[in-house]
Amino acid sequence: MKNSKIWLSSPHMGGTEQNYVNEAFESNWVAPLGPNVNGFEKDLEDYLKSDVKVGALSSGTAAIHLGLIILGVKAGDEVICQSMTFSASANPIMYQGATPIFIDSEKETWNMCPVALEEAIKDRISKGKKPKVIIAVHLYGMPYKVDEIHTVAKKYDILVLEDSAEALGSHYKNQKCGTFGDIGVLSFNGNKIITTSGGGAIVTKNAEIKDKAVFLSTQARDNAPHYQHSEVGYNYRMSNICAGIGRGQMEVLDAHVALRRKMHDFYVDYFSEIAGVTVLREPSADYFSNHWLSAILIDQTVAGLSREELRIAFEKNNIESRPLWKPMHLQPVFENNSLYYGKKVSETLFDNGLCLPSGSNLSDGERERILSVLNAIFKK
Repeated sequence: MKNSKIWLSSPHMGGTEQNYVNEAFESNWVAPLGPNVNGFEKDLEDYLKSDVKVGALSSGTAAIHLGLIILGVKAGDEVICQSMTFSASANPIMYQGATPIFIDSEKETWNMCPVALEEAIKDRISKGKKPKVIIAVHLYGMPYKVDEIHTVAKKYDILVLEDSAEALGSHYKNQKCGTFGDIGVLSFNGNKIITTSGGGAIVTKNAEIKDKAVFLSTQARDNAPHYQHSEVGYNYRMSNICAGIGRGQMEVLDAHVALRRKMHDFYVDYFSEIAGVTVLREPSADYFSNHWLSAILIDQTVAGLSREELRIAFEKNNIESRPLWKPMHLQPVFENNSLYYGKKVSETLFDNGLCLPSGSNLSDGERERILSVLNAIFKK
């Protein structure tokens, strides 16, 4: 009998989600508004602190799209974006008819390189095209170099859209990720730290920005007794059913973060004795990662095997692992309509990096299966 699948990061229910969903059915709040939506937003605001306002939306991608609209990005503008990220960080730039300017990673957090960022800004300004917004990403839950990135952004007076889709529960210098940018973004996709099955949120310290996001997310309906629209709107609001799942998930968020970090420690301990393999770790005590995904780099010349050999070994044992995000500047969809600044750090990470099973619901038996594959391939 074949072993059951071990997923990279699967949904993990806490047990109370059904109660909130049942309340929605019993009260007939089966709509993109209602008590659960309001409650979920309040739960997130209380968790993030920093006096933020949260608007619950249908996805993290929707939140990025609305964020760019609200920050004034239009056709012909240029938007800076971290190259090593999921495509959802960059696709909304194209929705607006803007041009993505992709930036290489730095080696410590694998996030946007502040040096390459400033080089790009200087070059674009010299060509008469000052970028409108910087999209900075907390990759795999690891906070980016907040001080350095925001210092550059402030120096050139460029707004920051903080993509914290993978980083709910992470913090930098004890401030929660998602609260640093002019606008922050969260995701509650099925594979995230907590899930609403599909969903996201926009985070801001400006109540007017939240109100604008909610307005645009509900088809931009004007305040009139009939249906009247003076702006283009979107169907991006979160449903009361999904928000009910989110309310239950908020009750176990800190526990899920602790379990992810424990799984990360499992890999750190294992690979501490394996030459040529390094685990992505916080560079200093200022950083606290939720370790949404634990990721490693394999130096084939030292370890004697490649990232792909390990991935295939896992696959043969019905265990999911995945190469790091393929950098956006290497993606065919952006090949002819974007620019890139930096060296080859992100390319090297992609060539040699692997994300390992990281779920908060992995059992001891599943860890033993992971361990047996690692022992076999590293001959430990």
